[in-house]
Amino acid sequence: MRKAAFAMALLAILFATPAVRADNYPSHPITLLVGFPPGGPTDALARLLAKGMETPLGQTIVVETVSGASGTIATGRVVHAAPDGYTIGIGNWTSHVGSPAIYKLDYDVQKDLQPISLLAYSPLWILGKNAIPPKTASELIAWLKTQKTPVTFGTVGTGSAAQLAALAFANAIGVKFDYVPYRGAGPAIQDLLAGQIDLSCLEASATLPYVQAGKFKAFAVVGQKRWPKSPDTPTLIEAGAPGVSLPFWHGLWTTKGTPQAVVDRLDSAVKTALADPAVRDRLTQLGMVIFAADQQNPAALAAYEKAEIDKWWPIIKAAGIKAQ
Repeated sequence: MRKAAFAMALLAILFATPAVRADNYPSHPITLLVGFPPGGPTDALARLLAKGMETPLGQTIVVETVSGASGTIATGRVVHAAPDGYTIGIGNWTSHVGSPAIYKLDYDVQKDLQPISLLAYSPLWILGKNAIPPKTASELIAWLKTQKTPVTFGTVGTGSAAQLAALAFANAIGVKFDYVPYRGAGPAIQDLLAGQIDLSCLEASATLPYVQAGKFKAFAVVGQKRWPKSPDTPTLIEAGAPGVSLPFWHGLWTTKGTPQAVVDRLDSAVKTALADPAVRDRLTQLGMVIFAADQQNPAALAAYEKAEIDKWWPIIKAAGIKAQ
């Protein structure tokens, strides 16, 4: 009888442990992993979010950069962390849609992570050097269809959102591009400025100053809606490229198996942070659009990511895109 009672007591303690941890959560600092270099849009969003979440959580959030393999190294760290909510990770289209389709990973991006919340997105747009004749998006599409040889199109990163947007654009209007790969946005911008490439697809927030200064042209936003920072720039859909929409979105995840009460605390802290006027103002200045409050939850992030994977994985595989 004593052995049976001891066993039952031990089981009760084991099963109660997650609940106790959830009640005390967070009792020490949280680590937020970023899979992309400092200074970029994902890093900037992570640091603003971390600061905004600290007050409602009552704990420090330490932002740690673990860049490499298009964000999959940082994501793997989150997957293999203890399921206690003390390791969270910010990701984006590249790390959670594009890269999992081309890299051999030891985890399933949909099954082995716990979604927390959709955060914000920054649009991509189609840019062109000043020397090409078109002035509008519709003129660009018409011009592309008349070219006897493919125009050059600068892409950034294998399997990146920018590369897939370019591919989807070409497929939608029935043309082919001569793709010129770059390791980062900086070199692509420099070659576009110098007229070495005809077109590119880059983040709008990072390239708006060049457009405003007349250094190169912005033809269309790769999204469902126009970008508030440049309301006169149409979407590719409006211009005649049906279905071409790829906003560069961000989400927040933690480790699978994290107690629901902990996930709820994190989700609530995200909502508080993204509702803060100072955070919202800074993100707007950076050209980001915050997802609506009713999408800032685990279910919305899971559904959004699944829809993106269902849409883009077949395109990636059909194009034969491989990790380099």
